[in-house]
Amino acid sequence: MKKLIFAVVALAAAAAPSHAADYPWKPERPITIIVPWGAGGATDQVTRVTAAVLEDELGQTVVIVNQPGASGSIGKKNAWEAPREGYTWAAGAPKQLGTYKLLGQWDTWIDDWRLYNTVTNVPLVSVNPDSPYKTMDDFVKAMKDGKVTIATAGAGSSGHAAAEALKGAIGGAYKHVTYDGGNPAVVATVAGEAEATTQLASEQAEMVRAKRLRPLAVLASQPLEIEGFGAVPPITDFVSEKLPILSTAFGIFIPKEGTPAEVVKTFDMIWAEKIPQSKRLRDYALEKGALFTPASGDSARDKVWPEVQADAWSFHAAGRTTMSPETLNIPKP
Repeated sequence: MKKLIFAVVALAAAAAPSHAADYPWKPERPITIIVPWGAGGATDQVTRVTAAVLEDELGQTVVIVNQPGASGSIGKKNAWEAPREGYTWAAGAPKQLGTYKLLGQWDTWIDDWRLYNTVTNVPLVSVNPDSPYKTMDDFVKAMKDGKVTIATAGAGSSGHAAAEALKGAIGGAYKHVTYDGGNPAVVATVAGEAEATTQLASEQAEMVRAKRLRPLAVLASQPLEIEGFGAVPPITDFVSEKLPILSTAFGIFIPKEGTPAEVVKTFDMIWAEKIPQSKRLRDYALEKGALFTPASGDSARDKVWPEVQADAWSFHAAGRTTMSPETLNIPKP
């Protein structure tokens, strides 16, 4: 019996994450990161990679919980309302923390949160291979005629911001079909429920490689290289009008007020010393056509701010805001 007990204890020890470093905070139970979107999307993907790095560093399990709904605000609200002990985090695009109030969705603000960024993604315009749009020129013409159906992760999502920016540059209109996450929007486009999607490259890369989506343009000024596919041309090859910044940083974040100082110091150390050296995150970025852009605290906020400005004024131009961005001291880019 003693041998059996010893074997069980040994097995449990082997299965638990190893404690790789001595940090000010030593979590005594699993940490939860709430992904406020469906499984498989950009947030879910990179958060699971990040969680594995954190488990190695903290010697504690990191649990991912998907809580989609209301443009990501439901899951983030649950993180906000959780006990401020350092054990519950939110994940996603921190720029949305700067537009929820503007859109009348939630009275929170980007400076209420401590940010820890990992990667930056860019949106693609991709279509179902059976659609009539063979080139971006075809798509531009159809959008000017108001004939395009675009699937996104919902109002305020990165895909929605991209679609609105595209409409602002091209003119015309589109039918907006919303889903509870980027992956469901991409899958719906593959299934033919929508003709196109403007979700992020990281959410589309696998379907592009499998030739189940046809990428027409990346909403950036430079081509995007997708491993196993090749280069996708930039939108500037097809549209002369200047588009706003459409890149989207991703990471995890936690409320500033009430979070123990030792938790913040620990994560600051991890983001300064370990995250920039993470092969897991670098490989993820390469595979998904993303940029590896680790940053934390004020530096992360500064890098995200131009994204907040771009989305805020794009939504305002589309008539989707409840107030002017200037009311929130968001200057026009």
